[in-house]
Amino acid sequence: MAKLLAFGEIMLRLSPPGRELLLQTPKLDVWVAGAEANVATQLAKLGHDVGFASMVPDNDLGRSAVTTLRGHGVDTKGIALGGERMGLYFVTSGAGMRATEVIYDRAWSSFAQAPTSAWDWDTLLDGVDRLHLSGITPALGPVPAQSALAAVRAASERGIAVSFDGNWRGKLWERWDANPRAILTELVEHADLMFGNHRDIALLLGREFPGGAEDRRREAVEAAFDAFPKLQTVASTARHVEHVDLHRLSARVDTRAGHAQTDEVVLAGIVDRIGGGDAFASGVLHALRSGEDSAGAARTGLALAALKHSLPGDASLFRQVDIDAYLAGGLDVRR
Repeated sequence: MAKLLAFGEIMLRLSPPGRELLLQTPKLDVWVAGAEANVATQLAKLGHDVGFASMVPDNDLGRSAVTTLRGHGVDTKGIALGGERMGLYFVTSGAGMRATEVIYDRAWSSFAQAPTSAWDWDTLLDGVDRLHLSGITPALGPVPAQSALAAVRAASERGIAVSFDGNWRGKLWERWDANPRAILTELVEHADLMFGNHRDIALLLGREFPGGAEDRRREAVEAAFDAFPKLQTVASTARHVEHVDLHRLSARVDTRAGHAQTDEVVLAGIVDRIGGGDAFASGVLHALRSGEDSAGAARTGLALAALKHSLPGDASLFRQVDIDAYLAGGLDVRR
């Protein structure tokens, strides 16, 4: 099996236990986090050959993050050690009508400060057939943006497929004198697979897509296919939030030939929604790399996204047997 390489920042997520407010009691649960790291972790749990490229400080925090990824089966040889601090973020889980809240503390992290020369793409991309990254990396600043562009350019030069998750982070882009549309456009120009909805495409193309949901989504992806010749597949979810503990979620995979759309599923008693989008991306990549069609990719992506809502922390950690049980409707105790 050829290798998938993910590139992005590893962070630590700190959350109060249960559904307490932040520092309501002097305790915090800690998880290794980060969009691309979440994807790498779940794909490794499903048996894929996955590597990760990043930078963490050479201290107990950075080494623990590397050890955690390695323990899940991720090849961590592409993680450089350097810089002085680990990116952090704090999540206070919501309940009922109280929304989940996120506080970022990631400025000047080792990854955000890493020079573009920190990664030798000739070595990192050897034996790789897909590079996966997201819009979070370029949003961190001008140097990470150049590193993301260098990664996709190197992949394209070697004929390596690129998957890109939009992951729009407006507050990060606002922190520096950025041109998000220009940077994200070049990244998507290298991608054959994009994770994003009509709003992400509207940002890229500088136009709106009015009308009903079904027509709007297809019009948007067709416009993206016209604008980006390499792009072959767009995967997205649609979420309706009733309250913190009750969401409705559906998935869709569009290709140039048509689309596959799942029914909506009801997610009740949600434990943690953070990382659900990364789980969806993992499911789509898993299905496509396993030879499934777009309908299978939509089903598997939705299955992992739904399962992630049952699990605390950032990363989805499920096996194929869990996906199969979900798709079969197996909700009773497995004995």
